[in-house]
Amino acid sequence: MAKYKPRLAVRALILDQDRLLLVNAYPGARLGLWCAPGGGCEAGQSLPENLAREVHEETGLSIAVGPLALVNEFHDPATGFHQVELFFRCSLTAGELDPAWTDPEGVVTQRRFFSRGELASGAVTFKPGSLPGAAWGTGAALYDPLEVILK
Repeated sequence: MAKYKPRLAVRALILDQDRLLLVNAYPGARLGLWCAPGGGCEAGQSLPENLAREVHEETGLSIAVGPLALVNEFHDPATGFHQVELFFRCSLTAGELDPAWTDPEGVVTQRRFFSRGELASGAVTFKPGSLPGAAWGTGAALYDPLEVILK
């Protein structure tokens, strides 16, 4: 039996000038891994409320949450950790990226916008692999089956 119950997280796909906002995935930018901003859901808040809170904590930006674009799952076979992530297309409503912004949880220390070309070049390590398709897609939500976590 698994040690953990699946954790639910929400993530924002924010495009600005045809560039996607990503943040470092681990404290101290360990691994150089980038992901969409967001995080774990708290009980008693809707998914959009959780997402707006998480994005503001990590980036200082305010957003409007749009439609679901991607469901992604990942896990760590060694520990049993399992996370289900829901990615929503979002739009900026206020704020600008400020290098001095501090994530109160201390996880996100870097944030920046990436072009499609940068993500396609292979020079940027990001997860999940379907992120560009979800961010720039316009169709139905995508599903990424269970993948092994990078650590």
